[in-house]
Amino acid sequence: MLESVREFFDYAEKQKQVRQEKLNKRSVYVCVGTGCTAKGALKVFAALEEELRKRNLLNVELHKLEDEKVNLYRTGCCGRCSSGPLVKVTPEGFFYSNVRVEDVPEIVEKTILKGEPVERLFLVDPKTGQRVPRLEDTSLFKNQNFYIMEDIGASECESIEDYIGRGGYSSLAKVLSSMTPEEVIETVKASGLRGRGGGGFPTGLKWELTRKTPGDVKFVVCNGDEGDPGAFMNRTLLERDPHLVLEGMIIAGYAVGAQKGYAYIRAEYPLAVRMFRKAIEDAKKLGLLGENILGTGFSFDVEVKEGAGAFVCGEETALLASIEGRRGMPRPRPPFPAQSGLWGKPTLINNVETYANVPRIIRDGVENYRKRGTAGSPGTKMFSVAGPLKVTGIIEVEFGTTLRKIIYDICGGMAEGEEFKAVQIGGPSGACLSEEFLDMPLDYDTLKKADAMVGSGGIVVITKKTCMVEVARFFLDFTKRESCGKCVPCREGTMQAYVILEKFTHGKAIKEDLQTLEELSKTIKVASLCGLGKTAPNPILSTLKLFKDEYIAHIEGRCPSGTCTALKKYIINKNLCKGCGLCARTCPQGAITGERGKPYEIDQERCAKCGLCVEKCRFKAIELV
Repeated sequence: MLESVREFFDYAEKQKQVRQEKLNKRSVYVCVGTGCTAKGALKVFAALEEELRKRNLLNVELHKLEDEKVNLYRTGCCGRCSSGPLVKVTPEGFFYSNVRVEDVPEIVEKTILKGEPVERLFLVDPKTGQRVPRLEDTSLFKNQNFYIMEDIGASECESIEDYIGRGGYSSLAKVLSSMTPEEVIETVKASGLRGRGGGGFPTGLKWELTRKTPGDVKFVVCNGDEGDPGAFMNRTLLERDPHLVLEGMIIAGYAVGAQKGYAYIRAEYPLAVRMFRKAIEDAKKLGLLGENILGTGFSFDVEVKEGAGAFVCGEETALLASIEGRRGMPRPRPPFPAQSGLWGKPTLINNVETYANVPRIIRDGVENYRKRGTAGSPGTKMFSVAGPLKVTGIIEVEFGTTLRKIIYDICGGMAEGEEFKAVQIGGPSGACLSEEFLDMPLDYDTLKKADAMVGSGGIVVITKKTCMVEVARFFLDFTKRESCGKCVPCREGTMQAYVILEKFTHGKAIKEDLQTLEELSKTIKVASLCGLGKTAPNPILSTLKLFKDEYIAHIEGRCPSGTCTALKKYIINKNLCKGCGLCARTCPQGAITGERGKPYEIDQERCAKCGLCVEKCRFKAIELV
């Protein structure tokens, strides 16, 4: 238990020295983030532990470093989720991907004992296609701007000592010993930090409003709900650096005058929940959380609240209702949570990534922070990138970075045989942007001008094989199902818009449906109660604006990409058909008829558009028109 700020800084200095010694000694880091764990990382870790123990190489007391022993650590997500399990060996820094249990003896024999690489396990650079020995050598790494994702592959996600050795909790000690709450708030305001949950509201202003609202009892809430499909930035941070987020929450509690904090993390993130609870427990043991923190008289506690997975609980008032034990439904604002939040008390709500920026801003200074990003959107942003790319996963870039750089320089471009068509940014309620927006800088204000938004940071790349009408239908299907049903515009409006979109994808839409769909979408956007309803029509409005020709084609009975089943039409080319009858025998609907030796025909009314006949035809006589 550290009982004073002085004791903390002495302890931190020792941990810094220990960490430096670790980096210079033979160590193995295994990524145990959700992505790598799903692909067998824990089995690889266990195999390494067994192999090292069998050879009498394992250092079983990690706080006592021995030259002849090997240190084995768990580390958090490295961003290369599609390449796991990932293993890093120091001091050489060799970075291995797709490691299997059977690779372990070779890694121990060649790399750990001899310092030689296992080249077949090296990462493949997404841009050059060449294998490279270290993560730092890849274009993926070089084109990013790491700030809160520091020490990738060389940090211990479950160790508070390692976090302190990397400078952790020094900002908290500084704040409690030498800064007033008002000075902390002014520092956050000066940094220009904006909420990373999607809205981009100035963080310092929110803190200031909570601070100035009268009340003896106040709360701090961390929104770790992250319900966007394909988005997992918050989960990654909570798993790889839980103490960074926790420290940000404690500093926020001091700044606004709160005594209790809640971390609202969805239950589908069991690893993140476990990691954060362990972080809370370890911080309490060292006196960095709880009563009279570091002997400064400031007391603050944090509790984890598991969310049930409702997308609407990402909205702050619905989230608060869930913490209180009520159904997660939004309420009108004002009053804002900073004025009347949990149980009617002033409450500060920020998301995981927002809190993670705070300790770095305090520690490194405002000027250092503002060197990154743009004037209106300083700093960096984490994005999860998905789609048919050479590399997908988590990245961190400065605000102002273009989509082109993310897709082609960081992720290596489109996968083999795929062509870029559009990108959907901002989650299921985000906008779809066409190729002309690839060079637009990504920041809050620029995206807003393009009727798009940063959102939580999800980026989904779409190819030319994809129907944009179906994309709009797919995302609206998600948001209509996640609507809490409280307000009519969202509850009924999204359902009616979905019905119209289905008319398009089923080939039943008429010209008037275009105008109805656009007017309905604009009404939902304006009249809905909360952010879910107000942003739900974004995929519709953006595709209507940039891909209207595809909607018109559907009215004419065509799907340009050929993906809408109801609009597919298979015909038999009489010049190529040999009359073998294999297609007729294959068809489950009995839609193909004819006489052997003569061209067959397809009954369009009975055809289910399954495509089995195309697969079976050896003469390529069946065509999709």
